[in-house]
Amino acid sequence: MEKELVLVLDFGGQYNQLIARRVRELSVFCEMVPYDISFAEMEARKPKGIILTGGPASVHGEDAPLCDPRIFSMGVPVLGICYGMQLLARQLGGMVKSSQLREYGRTRLEVSHHSLLFKGISSPTQVWMSHGDSIESVPEGFQIDAATGNCPIAAFSHAEKKIYGVQFHPEVKHTLEGTKVLRNFLFEICGLKGDWDLSDFINEKVEEIR
Repeated sequence: MEKELVLVLDFGGQYNQLIARRVRELSVFCEMVPYDISFAEMEARKPKGIILTGGPASVHGEDAPLCDPRIFSMGVPVLGICYGMQLLARQLGGMVKSSQLREYGRTRLEVSHHSLLFKGISSPTQVWMSHGDSIESVPEGFQIDAATGNCPIAAFSHAEKKIYGVQFHPEVKHTLEGTKVLRNFLFEICGLKGDWDLSDFINEKVEEIR
């Protein structure tokens, strides 16, 4: 039976392993891979969903880590978190502005558009922010879904393309409804079953070693 796989593209953020852990806790198999994974390898793995993590870089940096833009036309749902959202904005035609002020800590998020990602999410709700740059304008066809006092574009979406971005970190406990956001991405947007079991995975690996 083909395993449902979510690929987590690693851009070097401090919470990246936590993202993978949260996905697995929701009974979905995921693998962390380098952000510059080739398009051919990505296609070969047949992911059902892709998550772009946060990271310390700026999309304006000379050596800013970028992923292959063909990923966004695979028809596979994508969720960009923090730097991952800024990367989506930059690579799909939006505008990202640099800022000398970092937004760090708990903040109040107002949801203006309940896309599938925000299904059942309260407004306002508490989220955890950790970013410097911020998005000034969304790519064509995208909708602004949420804002904070210091971040007018804290989430966006393109329902038809199934591409979503959040400036906050849904994987940390300070984002009170973060698990619900991840669950919405995995089950409402990616349409996964959530039938992966860690013990089955361990048994498979033991058999491979034998």
